[in-house]
Amino acid sequence: MRENIIKYLSNFDLDVRKSQDARFMDQKCAPDVVCFIADSIINTIDIDKEFAVSNIWDAQYFIKNARAIFNKPLPTNPKARHEYDKFIQQPLRMLAYAHVLEIEKRSGTNYYRVANLDILDYIAQRERNTYNFLYCYLQKVLSDSGIIRYFEAFKEKCLQGKATNADFQELKSRYDRFVIGHTAINTEVEAHRIFSKILNVYAVENQINGTEKGHMSKYVFTFSDLMYNRKNWRDLNKDKSITRQEAQEQQDVEQQEAYNAYYVQKAMKLLRKIQIESEVHDQWGNGEATQIHHIFPKSQFPQLAHYLENLIKLTATQHYTLAHPSNRTQQINRDYQLTCLLAKADTVETSLKAVGEKYYRKESFVYVINTGLATHLSTNLQFKDIKSSLIQIP
Repeated sequence: MRENIIKYLSNFDLDVRKSQDARFMDQKCAPDVVCFIADSIINTIDIDKEFAVSNIWDAQYFIKNARAIFNKPLPTNPKARHEYDKFIQQPLRMLAYAHVLEIEKRSGTNYYRVANLDILDYIAQRERNTYNFLYCYLQKVLSDSGIIRYFEAFKEKCLQGKATNADFQELKSRYDRFVIGHTAINTEVEAHRIFSKILNVYAVENQINGTEKGHMSKYVFTFSDLMYNRKNWRDLNKDKSITRQEAQEQQDVEQQEAYNAYYVQKAMKLLRKIQIESEVHDQWGNGEATQIHHIFPKSQFPQLAHYLENLIKLTATQHYTLAHPSNRTQQINRDYQLTCLLAKADTVETSLKAVGEKYYRKESFVYVINTGLATHLSTNLQFKDIKSSLIQIP
């Protein structure tokens, strides 16, 4: 899918020196936020019509899930208006600069239309997809704007183990001068907020140091470090009768449950969309495939519940007679679990050959297997070897 994104972006000149648009990236444009906003567009907007921030803001889908996933106040709270305006508007502006959306400003309001539904849908599916898009997009912006060489020079020093804080400050200073010289941004403080979002995506891709709290990070930046939805326990509104540790644990559980519920439903909806027939081709697979089955049960493996690679589409007979013996949904037929894993391996392999990593990743499928079966399969295995290994596992 990266190839498709790069090909689409090649149709446009994203040079900031020409556009003078400072909002090609912004503080709220973390992978999980952009993914959620793209998902909200897909689920709340008529894609053939224009829309504004308010159309997303007022949608029940956004109201429910924004609070559940990001632990924010209700969007209907007037005091949250400024925060939510940035939370929605900044990703929309970035997507418009990338020509995934079209933008038109009338009477002080930005109106948007979907320009590339395929890429928007890809972004909306999961944060990893959003990250892939952001990297391709930022690489294009930096290249067109003539400043990619400064990032590449910093990368080389990091890879050589020679990067110092002075090298980091030099890169940040060059970026500041570029942005202040070519856009409406006129303070280093504002420039720094955007710089961190750009460098950190670049850092994850190249496995180098990023930036934290205005300084070069001590360690190589990771994918999870990019997320907006990182815990900040100072913001806990905790009951004074419970300890800070208890408050943390309570919020952690509630937040995780809401997060899981959203992503499980999202993954199940995607599987219903892309898979028509049962994925298991046995004598019970000829009926209508109406059931989404967790190969490794949600109750035992909540960390796998939202993985598309752990979901398989079955007929009602396959689900309630074979996957769950005698319709006992709390029980798993281990033999049929193997059958499902072998069938899912075929689904993942076929999808990867047809559309690349648009829906599935081999690494994620292997992670699901290793977690569910407590094994250690390598992601370097070919699919035929993965299936052979599955059959041999006791």
